[in-house]
Amino acid sequence: MTSFLPRPSRRTVLLGAVGVAAGLAGCGNPGAGDGSAPSPTSAGAATPSASPTAGASPTASARPGPSPTSSRTSRPRPSPTPTGKPDPEVAGTIVDDLDVPWGMDFFGNGDALVSERGTARLLRITTKGKVTRLGEVRGVSAATGLGEGGLLGVALAPGDEDTVFAYLTSSSDNRLVRLSIARGRVGRPKALLTGIPTSVHHHGGRLLFAPDGTLFVSTGDAEDAALAQQRGSLAGKVLRVRTDGRAASGNPYGNRTWSYGHRNVEGLAFDGAGRLWATEFGDKRADELNRIVKGRNYGWPRVEGRSSDDRYTDPRATWSPTSSCSPSGLAITRSTAFVGALQGQCLFTVALDGTDAGKPKAHFARDHGRIRTVALAPDGALWMTTSNTDGRRTPGKDDDKILRVTL
Repeated sequence: MTSFLPRPSRRTVLLGAVGVAAGLAGCGNPGAGDGSAPSPTSAGAATPSASPTAGASPTASARPGPSPTSSRTSRPRPSPTPTGKPDPEVAGTIVDDLDVPWGMDFFGNGDALVSERGTARLLRITTKGKVTRLGEVRGVSAATGLGEGGLLGVALAPGDEDTVFAYLTSSSDNRLVRLSIARGRVGRPKALLTGIPTSVHHHGGRLLFAPDGTLFVSTGDAEDAALAQQRGSLAGKVLRVRTDGRAASGNPYGNRTWSYGHRNVEGLAFDGAGRLWATEFGDKRADELNRIVKGRNYGWPRVEGRSSDDRYTDPRATWSPTSSCSPSGLAITRSTAFVGALQGQCLFTVALDGTDAGKPKAHFARDHGRIRTVALAPDGALWMTTSNTDGRRTPGKDDDKILRVTL
């Protein structure tokens, strides 16, 4: 088992989602959410679908980016001091009138880098709510109707806050790109990894740097469930790549795949011991919180939720039915996972004890609508985004918002 101890110079925890048992009090299910579209392959089938045609052939840029073992180091950032199990409270609104805020990472001074899914804009937002538009990322194919594609996850390069990595939907595929920020404007994207299968739903799209400089990338099954079981496909995976988009050394299968058998992972985060966790949208039976281990098969579409088949790795927590949650944003601090629920319209906390997860607890049920991004800021507060302008419900006044949550 591989663990990655979090680098002391960054307190960034990217996004994702967590599973919880059905009937959890205080979390309703008004309206549909991301991941609710029916899968072409029924969950829990005894055997996988017939062999599919793989998506577009992946390519990697020959021009390398910053080295995964770059000697540059990030400016040290203060770490919050644990004071026991957190009890989250919404302290106020940082900013409003956003358009489906999706990805988030933090600069060393506490400002946030935020992506808007449909507008393809990158924003720099201060702790006081001042918004600077860095520009629109070229080549993004925005979703229409209830589609889920667009400009998704973002991550700042370790030790280089002028370099941004982004996951986006193009007209032909999902892809990983690199961009530079110069004089307050974002430049033209450089494609690093292309050919990730795309569809209307199930894009994945979360990015998370490990302390060794490698980059974890979550992908969805692109509504072709059988691809998740094909270790050579880029769909339905957690990938681990270098900063030039090529496979990182030490991967279990000699390619970019780190783990497989995923339906749609939208959350990635490390715990304090360097263990990687992910949140995953289920189909009808169970949304999941998984501990991601090198080379493991998480079962989709052969298994959804827990199974007695030891070929597949069970989730640490689940929601059942999936209409009770639709997990998205994930952050971990003080041995607690914080999870944004889209259909559930609440924030969950889940106590983590080593590799085990406790009973989830709901907060802010229906107070703010659909919750997508949950990210840990350098000062120890959580930034939590709503997702009420994504076409799944009627937006409220001043949606979408970023809320500051204190622990």
